[in-house]
This record gives sequence, structure tokens and C-alpha cells, in this order.
Amino acid sequence: MNTMSARLLTRLYPRAWRQRYGSEFEALLLDGQGGLQAGANVVWSAIREHISPTQGGRMNQPSYSFLNLFKIPSAFIPVAMSLSALALVLVHIALYGVAREADEGATAHLWQLLMAGQLPVLAFFAIKWLPKAPRPALGVLAVQACAVLASMAPVFYFNW
Repeated sequence: MNTMSARLLTRLYPRAWRQRYGSEFEALLLDGQGGLQAGANVVWSAIREHISPTQGGRMNQPSYSFLNLFKIPSAFIPVAMSLSALALVLVHIALYGVAREADEGATAHLWQLLMAGQLPVLAFFAIKWLPKAPRPALGVLAVQACAVLASMAPVFYFNW
């Protein structure tokens, strides 16, 4: 591989990655065998580096993944609250049926408290984690939204 193509392929990578590995990578490309397959591999790796940077490009920043973020209490507590509300509704339906009562009853009030109580926790999570780790935080928010919808589904389905 010639110097010009090695430099061009290195320029495809993000700036932080080039600052850390650029000169070594150019030397590797110059020493190695060139070819269409090697060039395609370098282009594919550069694209992946832009989408999901490796630790080398972000030496001072911690790496957050979906699972690491989901272990944080402000991530899993709203899901637990939604699933508890769903279980509450399903147990009530199993025990008493779907007939509407004149008064909402304790089950309906508990469901409302569980659903409304998670809103501040969701807001805290979004404010804190969306700027730091947008992709994993959006994944966690999607799981939280699915749990909320799952909890609301029987209430709307049975018009309860």
C-alpha cells in the first residue's frame, strides 16, 4: 500500500482515534499487504468507530452500555413500578373480575400512585443520562415506555 492511500484510509477514522493511533496505524498499513479486502476492512472499521467509539477514542470518559445503565436505580425502578401496577391489575381482575365498581377502589388508587410516582424518576433519569450516554439511555427509556404501556393495556382494554 502506498503512503497516500494509507494516509487517506487513516483519515476515515474519528479525530480522537487518529490522535491516539494514527501514526501507528499508517505504519501498519504501509508494512502490511494492501488489497481490496484490506481496504474494505479498514473502511468498515472506520464506520464502526464513528458509530460506536472504542475506549481508545475516549480515554478519559467511562463507557456506558445498556446493561450497565439499566443497573442504576433510576433506570430499573420505573420498570419495577410499572410491572407492579400491571400485576396489581391482573390480580384484581383474576380475583374480582372486570366489572366496574361505583367507587374506584384501592386497586385503582394504588395503580394511579404507581404510574404517577414513576414520572419524577423517569424525568431524573432522562435529564441525567441522555446527555452522558444517549444511545443506551434511549434504550432504557424504550424499555420503561414498554413497561408503562404494558401496565396501561389491561386498564384500557377492559375500560376499567
